[in-house]
Amino acid sequence: MSEADRTPDDIKADIEHTREELADTAAALAEKADVKARAHEKVEETKARFTHKVDDAKAKVTGTADAAKQKASDATPESVATGAQQAAGTATTKAKQNPIPVSLIGGFAAGVVVGWIVWSRR
Repeated sequence: MSEADRTPDDIKADIEHTREELADTAAALAEKADVKARAHEKVEETKARFTHKVDDAKAKVTGTADAAKQKASDATPESVATGAQQAAGTATTKAKQNPIPVSLIGGFAAGVVVGWIVWSRR
């Protein structure tokens, strides 16, 4: 269709179409120029990425800890574990029966630690 063959309705439709395209372009430019919104989007994106990495790290650490715990329990014979439990029980019973020697030993150990710290700071 040539320019001379266009009707006023065709011209009006063309103008309306051009206005819509211009409005879309202006809206896109306004969105790009909205620095605050873009900064907020970037913050949200970074938070989501960081949260994902933290979750992955937690899962990895938990899996590693569970594996180490399982290896330790597999490597420890039952007799050693039972013996250690019995020794701990015996030590606890003796400490409850004789609290003064245990307190003296604890106080001495605390004194040694405090003395060592004071000496090392000089």
